[in-house]
Amino acid sequence: MKRLAVKKKTSKRDHPSLDIVSSYGTELAGKKIILCVAGSVAAYKAIELARLLMRHGADVKCVASNAVTKLIQPEYFKWATGNDVVTKLTGELEHIKLADYNQSDLLIVYPATANTLGKLANGIDDTPISTILTVGFGSKIPIVMCLAMHASMYDNLAVKKNIKFLKNKIEFISPIMNEGKAKSPEPEEVLENILKKFGFSSKMKNKRILIAAGPTIEQIDPIRAITNQSSGKTGVSLASELISAGAKVTFVYGQGSEKPPKGAKIINVTSSKEMHMAIKSELKKKMDIVIMAAAVADYIPINQRKNKMKSSESVMNIKLKKSPKIIDQIKKYQKDVFLVGFKAETNLTQSQLIRSAKRKLKESSADMIIANDIGSFRYKKNPRNNQVIIVDSTTNFVSSWTNKEKISRIIRKQIEVKIR
Repeated sequence: MKRLAVKKKTSKRDHPSLDIVSSYGTELAGKKIILCVAGSVAAYKAIELARLLMRHGADVKCVASNAVTKLIQPEYFKWATGNDVVTKLTGELEHIKLADYNQSDLLIVYPATANTLGKLANGIDDTPISTILTVGFGSKIPIVMCLAMHASMYDNLAVKKNIKFLKNKIEFISPIMNEGKAKSPEPEEVLENILKKFGFSSKMKNKRILIAAGPTIEQIDPIRAITNQSSGKTGVSLASELISAGAKVTFVYGQGSEKPPKGAKIINVTSSKEMHMAIKSELKKKMDIVIMAAAVADYIPINQRKNKMKSSESVMNIKLKKSPKIIDQIKKYQKDVFLVGFKAETNLTQSQLIRSAKRKLKESSADMIIANDIGSFRYKKNPRNNQVIIVDSTTNFVSSWTNKEKISRIIRKQIEVKIR
């Protein structure tokens, strides 16, 4: 008797994209998240956000506006999530299936336009996204909105009015103000907010962290001085990142041009000696992590003149002496603290930079060194971006070339991997 072959029904779980689910963690396992993608050029980042949510266990379904489908094919969202994409409402009542009472755990609008914001604030539901948001708003499903638009639109009084009306009813993740635009927050930042929303906090929560940042200034006479070309941007960005993650940050700040981070205890210093004394004093209290991101002067004048030196001389000799390496003393002050140092070099190959960082790691008894090349053409052209190599006793991590805010997030995550 001939046996009939039975075709196996393919389940949704067989979709290859679902292989990544929970690959980073299970914090969002069992959570149904609806990702509404409105018509902004930042829509391409929604793919990355969807994948991040999935990697932490979430089941993600996308709703794409008509404008978005002109920028990104719906199949791309299906590829990313393993789920069909909603681009229009049909007799299947997609808005009810996705956003009625207890149908989903969270609605995220990323990116969110002024148009989408206005429709939700005023009860207008003439698109799939606005209708799903209206239903979700009524059924009390939490809504997180990530705005993206030009700064002039963000400053529009009508937009401000809509934000004010919704402020205590839904959650907003603040945009990044840059280049005349209110840019959507990075996917990693949105993920962290979502994890917090579901009760998962960073390993940095309540960690006591001491950060030294900015350049020191060593006086030659009352007017002239030796210093380093450092804005303090990396240290400030890193401090802000750690504060946002729940850390208690003490910030010893040299003469940087960046505004010091909000939420930190700020100790302003000028010279390398003042910075050293401030750090030594703070380490009388127990710290969990010390991050030495300061551009401390390597050489200082042997004698500081009390009066201004005359400028009539055609040649002037100034004797300098090597200043003590503050980072080399940290483990003597607190043996068990997790120590992170920075190593700036110029015009080295990647392998040379790694070797330099490893030498620094050993000499300072540090637990981690962040190395970068500040002599490269692209760094000189745009010093607000960077690429770093993170070196510890066992691994080397090379970041992409990106802005310093994202670099700070990368550094924080690498520290979290290593700390207890």
